[in-house]
Amino acid sequence: MHADVTILGAGPVGATMALLLARGAARPERIVLCRPRRPMVASPAAATDPRSMALNHGSRVLLESLGAWPAGGADILDVHVSQRGRLGRTHISHADFGVPALGTVLPYLSIVEALDAALALTGITVRTGPPATVLRHENGHAVVRQDEAEWTSTVCVHAEGGTFDKQVRGDVHRGYRQHAVLAIVRASRPRPGWAWERFTDEGPLALLPYPAGAAHDTGRYALVWCCRPARAEELAAMDDDRFALALGDTFGSRLGRFSLAGPRHRYPLGINLRRRVVDQTGVAIGNAAQTLHPVAGQGMNLGLRDAARLAEALAPLLRDPGTPVAPLLAAYTRARAADRWITSGLTDLMPRIFATGLAPVEHACGLALLGLDMSRTLRGPLARQLMEGLRG
Repeated sequence: MHADVTILGAGPVGATMALLLARGAARPERIVLCRPRRPMVASPAAATDPRSMALNHGSRVLLESLGAWPAGGADILDVHVSQRGRLGRTHISHADFGVPALGTVLPYLSIVEALDAALALTGITVRTGPPATVLRHENGHAVVRQDEAEWTSTVCVHAEGGTFDKQVRGDVHRGYRQHAVLAIVRASRPRPGWAWERFTDEGPLALLPYPAGAAHDTGRYALVWCCRPARAEELAAMDDDRFALALGDTFGSRLGRFSLAGPRHRYPLGINLRRRVVDQTGVAIGNAAQTLHPVAGQGMNLGLRDAARLAEALAPLLRDPGTPVAPLLAAYTRARAADRWITSGLTDLMPRIFATGLAPVEHACGLALLGLDMSRTLRGPLARQLMEGLRG
């Protein structure tokens, strides 16, 4: 068997890539999507994946165009940015930019389910088993293997997550000395449609509106609390009541009292950024190309932009399998460079500069927030980058 394009990894970025390619493919069966075997769960509620994703306006437009937008998300209409213990804040509203919402918060599994339903209608080849691997390159093609199956592919798209096994000169690999604590919490005085990003001296704390649960369980927020590893361990060990009090002490009282609505999870934070995303016939997108700090929720949005631009670049190959691949991948690399570096730079700078512990720097950050709030001219480019990114 020979494939025009093989996608290794069927998470949201890989699945979106497959849908985009299938839309313009003369022979969609020559697009192969390799997914790992997923554990069986009794119901979506029984799944334990703790992640919540804030998909921005541009990502929503993309997934809606593919018929893969999940129902039931919680829209972000306004974003409030502040820093604890210092003056200065910024308010960004969807009304300022003529969009129905700045973004939407969804459980990770609901995004996966919507993409899977759309994929079932495409006719592409989906292979399920252990992780697929590229064995070698021969005659300008990659030789791919999954389980007992082996085939050649003109292009391999690596979308299998943070696969940073090779240290290459110029790549960025750095830890933040921060862990993220994830949880779903309830607020006694919720503000529907509002998201909150509060910078502390240990890292940012985000509260994002979360979809209502069973029996109209409203007032829920997805919490991403970034702090020093020792503090994260302490928070993870607290009982629910103590944790809720600690959250209130750090965030403040504008949403009332907090309570826990689910289990807590934590994981270490770091940045991994590939300098070169193309290697022979392979190209890395999404978390296989870059993993970012969760501040401002840009990781998946950046990956979806990767998928959209790569699908556009590979369209000539799907129309004519004899099209040379190297120029297509080179054009993709050039087109994505600015967006990758701007987005990774912003998400790398913000959590570090607000947590320096240096009073002059923190006061300067407060003045910057105040300046953004007072000037739409200054606020606009930042908001547009976070809502849509650079799509060249």
